[in-house]
This record gives sequence, structure tokens and C-alpha cells, in this order.
Amino acid sequence: MVLRIDKLTKITGLIVFCFLFKSAGLLGQKRWEKDSTYITSYADKFVLKLNVDTQTSSYELRDLSGRELNLEHNNTYRLYVSLDYQFFGLSFGIAPDIFGGEDNLNLKGESSMTDFRFRAALGNWVQGFQFSTLKGFYVDNTGDFVPDWMEGIDPYIQIPDFTNRIYGMSTHYVLNPNFSFRNILYNTEWQKKSAGSWIPSLFYGWEDFEYTFEGVKSDENIFQLKLALPYYHTWVLNENWFAGVNISPSLGVSFSRYKEDVADMRIEESRTYLTRGIEGGIQIGYAAERWVFGSSFVFDVNGYDEERLGSVENNKFFAQVYVGYRLNTPGFIDRGYNKAARKIGLQ
Repeated sequence: MVLRIDKLTKITGLIVFCFLFKSAGLLGQKRWEKDSTYITSYADKFVLKLNVDTQTSSYELRDLSGRELNLEHNNTYRLYVSLDYQFFGLSFGIAPDIFGGEDNLNLKGESSMTDFRFRAALGNWVQGFQFSTLKGFYVDNTGDFVPDWMEGIDPYIQIPDFTNRIYGMSTHYVLNPNFSFRNILYNTEWQKKSAGSWIPSLFYGWEDFEYTFEGVKSDENIFQLKLALPYYHTWVLNENWFAGVNISPSLGVSFSRYKEDVADMRIEESRTYLTRGIEGGIQIGYAAERWVFGSSFVFDVNGYDEERLGSVENNKFFAQVYVGYRLNTPGFIDRGYNKAARKIGLQ
């Protein structure tokens, strides 16, 4: 489904206006204070954490006749290392080849992934920044295109230079001060009593796809703006264990510019699309004074209608386990942070 740009501009403007209006009203209220009977903070410690997940990105392309091209990224596991202190945190992720095996690489080809993220959490606001690169995909439904193809014996059709880059940002606002978003995501807090919250969120940034297939070089640049309304809930099971669920429907708009080089001719087109998505998950975790660990299952389904390809979906379903340790912060770092925080009004 393709809408006129002027109509989408009005829709996008209304979404942004409502989001900013609500945020401005909340900022005008009394300074956000957490109830210590609900939340314990460990922000003064270094939280070092290792995450391992089974996330595999896939892109499902369907033309107007209904024919599908399913692209998969060939990684078995992804590793993330994160470090959080006070209101900010960093994480870095890769997909090492050591888990794939030689047979897997011969059949599906090599893939690579790097993911860098920075986050800042001030009061009820959480701001995120992300830069990630995925490279190397294979056609999962190769049997639809190659006669007599045998799964597990014959190699898949491979597109080794298919590259997806994301330059993304996100802004979240936690409506309930007694709900710890940081306990769920970063383990820099502990939820002492069960609570839940709506968390209006805005996602925005650039995404780029480029690849060469059968002599045709293609490149697509997309600016995305998405408004989501997630709901998170944490049940405190006892002094150390918790369980959580979340669900997040979203709507957005994407502005796409597509370029295709065929021989000495270049084809360009620009389009605007409405997007829709839903994501969510369940989590169970353990937290003590020093150690934290847990596991979760996550799903993330996004798609949009588009005349040239019919429709496109990007689906992610994966499990995750994590383990972390809270370290005492060196005295000189604590003193430096406290001095700077007082100067800029954080304390």
C-alpha cells in the first residue's frame, strides 16, 4: 500500500506532535522520584555483562505474483559484551564463525555482524544509539529456484555482498516511576515489588541495503520513523527471582530511495510507505548483590506494503541468555563522576 507523500507528511507530523506534546507535559511535572520500596539502584557500580543469543535476521521478499525470496543471515549465535555505570552504558556485539562449522559455511556461505550501542538513562527518559552491519546472506528457499536441489547436500544460492547497515536512535519515556526499565534491560536496578508500565517510544534513523546479484547492482536507502507503545510488566517472585513480559505494537513511515545499475543504465525511484510491526518477549532472571543472570525469548516482526516487490517482512525470533557481575567502581572514577554530576545538575 503506497500513500501520497503529502498525506503521509501530515500523518507523520501528527504522530511527532502528539509524542512531543505528551513529553513536554511530563517534563513540566515535579522531578521524577523513585520509591525505594519498589526499586533498588546499583548505578554506582560497574555492571559487566555477557549476552549470548540465537538471533538470525531474515528478509522475506514477495513480488506481486506471490513469488517469495527468503534471505537468511548465516550466524548461529551472537555475542554481546556490555558495561553500564550510572546513567550510561555501552555494548558491542559480533557473530563469531567458531559456532558455524565448515559444512555450514560451504552450504550457506560466510556472514558477518558487528553491532555497537550507546545508551543514556536520565530519570524516566532512556535514549539509545545504534550502529550495526550485517553482511552475507543466502536464499533459504533455494529449492524454489534450482530444480532437483537437495537440502543439506547442495549449497544454497548465496549473496555474499548483501549488506544491511543501520544507523538508529530511540527515545523512551517510562510512565510509571515504580517500574524499573533498567532492571529488565541493563540490570543496573532491582525491582523489589511487582509493577508494570506503558513506555511510549520513538525510533528513528537510516537503514541501507546494497548487493549485486546476476550482474545487477542495487542500493536502497531508507529513513525510518516509528512510534511504538510498549507495555512491560515485572513480577517479583521472591527476593532474587523475577519474571517479565512485554508487548509492543508499532506504526511508522519510511522514506525510501532505490537505485539499480544495469550495464550502463541507472534506474532510480523514491517511495514512501506506512510500516507496521509487533514485538515482545518473556524473561526470567536472577539478581543478587553481585551476580545477575537470566534468559528470555524475543520476537520482532516488521513489514510494509510496496508496489515494486509486493510486500517485505523482516522477522526475528530468538532466545537469549545472559550473565553479569557488579563491580565496585574505582574511587577516582566515582569522585570524578560525582564532581561532574554536581556541576551539571545531575545531583
